[in-house]
Amino acid sequence: MIRRRIRALWPDVTAQSVLGLGYATPYLRSFLDEGQRVVAAMPAAQGVLHWPVDAKGRTTLVDELELPFDDLSFDKVLLVHGLECAEHLRPMLREVWRVMDGSGRLVVVVPNRRGVWARLERTPFGHGQPYSIAQLSWLLRDNMFTPIEHQTALYVPPSRSHMVLSSAPAWEKIGGRIFSTFSGVIVMEAVKQIYAAQPAAQRDARRGVLPIPNRNPGASSRG
Repeated sequence: MIRRRIRALWPDVTAQSVLGLGYATPYLRSFLDEGQRVVAAMPAAQGVLHWPVDAKGRTTLVDELELPFDDLSFDKVLLVHGLECAEHLRPMLREVWRVMDGSGRLVVVVPNRRGVWARLERTPFGHGQPYSIAQLSWLLRDNMFTPIEHQTALYVPPSRSHMVLSSAPAWEKIGGRIFSTFSGVIVMEAVKQIYAAQPAAQRDARRGVLPIPNRNPGASSRG
């Protein structure tokens, strides 16, 4: 269900570079045949796995505060299980901003604060900080992104029952129309604010070094 929402936001990534940060591999496979470059970056705390299992590896272990990619190197960035589990949220988002192209798009998937999935620890979205739509929008705006669209997904109850799972399409159809406020996740797309201030890390890198004034002006003349 989540993959369908992401695909609806990005129907065509032909000849584009796509970065998945966090646990994004389940949602990146559909882009493999289109994207010019598709990379899954897994934070060190999460660990790294070989992906895709049937092809040459496209994963890398990273420090999310110092992504090993050049500036402006990705057209699309998909962030899944990233915001709700991040220890240093603002620096991570600044790194995402740095590696995105000037017209790049960011899609964030987070647990919905009002949804059932965020309330049960046995679910993938039952850990970390859940968000409301307004909270997620404010967070992105405060970190140099402009939200442009959001969707909701995962209305089916968190259950292993085959009967419940088989009815998932019906849950999604009805939930989106009647009780969208209580979806399991929020999927929000944002664009990079190219007019925003430079990230703090870049400002620090340009700091100059000032000479220390000579406290004994007459020392040079006597030397």
